[in-house]
Amino acid sequence: MKFIKLSLAAALAVTMAYAEEKKSDLEISANVAMTSNYVWRGMTQSDDSPAIQGGFDLDYKGLYAGAWGSNVNFKDNPDTSMEFDAYGGYKNEIAGVGYDIGYIQYVYPNDSKALNFGEAYVGLSYDFKVVEVSAKYSLGVQTDDLDPENAYEAAVSVPLPMDISIDGTIGNYENIGVYYLIGATKTLGKFDFTVAYSAMDFEADSTDTEDNIIATISTSF
Repeated sequence: MKFIKLSLAAALAVTMAYAEEKKSDLEISANVAMTSNYVWRGMTQSDDSPAIQGGFDLDYKGLYAGAWGSNVNFKDNPDTSMEFDAYGGYKNEIAGVGYDIGYIQYVYPNDSKALNFGEAYVGLSYDFKVVEVSAKYSLGVQTDDLDPENAYEAAVSVPLPMDISIDGTIGNYENIGVYYLIGATKTLGKFDFTVAYSAMDFEADSTDTEDNIIATISTSF
């Protein structure tokens, strides 16, 4: 009888350990942020006004899927007040070089056909410890309603003492313009405080350069 009890206990322990190992393969996270201006590729999406943003992500051995949302304010589309993004892909690394292949769909609920579009993307990154560099190419996916432009960008992140990092991005949104961003982030506990400067140099001579100073508080859990 004692042998049977020990066997049952051992079996239960192995089962629990296996279940815990399988459970740890699936990671779930969420994020929330408040920003003074929602800027995407150098262009304000909130008419230079504050935005509240948030989303969640699922990751299983490199396979991931997620959703993210923010309030928006477009002068040309006053009825559009919300952006919802859904994305998925696969990320991993080879010989220290990280890669990320995926697809993202941008959805604006009140103007589904006029503004909605998707992008397939591929990204590469490498962490030199003293600096991390990355590059990304986004391919606009043509639909019956829209033929979005492609975009490519390069970014660098430099970690500093006291949980501070300096980050910079330069990108080209084809036929629209060249955009830049440089900022500093300070981490305090679970919160990140970021101050950044962004600019978009539009390709059209009739459109003035847009620049913004952005303050953001964010956290993830």
